[in-house]
Amino acid sequence: MTYRVCFVCTGNICRSPMAESVFRARVAEAGLDDQVEVDSAGTGGWHEGEPADPRTVAVLQEHAYDSDHVARQFQPSWFSRLDLVIALDAGHLKALRRLAPTSEDARKVRLLRSYDPAAGDELDVPDPYYGHRHGFEECLEMVEAASVGLLAAVREQLEGRAA
Repeated sequence: MTYRVCFVCTGNICRSPMAESVFRARVAEAGLDDQVEVDSAGTGGWHEGEPADPRTVAVLQEHAYDSDHVARQFQPSWFSRLDLVIALDAGHLKALRRLAPTSEDARKVRLLRSYDPAAGDELDVPDPYYGHRHGFEECLEMVEAASVGLLAAVREQLEGRAA
């Protein structure tokens, strides 16, 4: 049975496509790409149908990550098919939990940096959109750090299903 993870930010052109690309690479490296499906979306539809921000694409390509992406808006109906919904900041976390049709669905929503023990109390991945390229590099560093713990948590869930 496939385990499905969806990363969510505001417009689905910066942080969530970056997280999707990085996590998809981690899943493939772990040999789990036949068991884990990785996706992303935005809380809003402002950029629906558009590619990722060019700065996101550039940073991903420079670090050898796939950057093929088309933005879309998260739909509440998706909760029924998702195992984990990963919010990139506290605002997304609140918005997604409000969209959740059930309390069980709301419990599927987690902050990405909660999987990085070094993050401490700083659990938001700042939006790099209005800044410079450096913000995109910082975003990538945060996403990469949290992906290690997220992969461990997903692997644990997969093992629990197999038991």
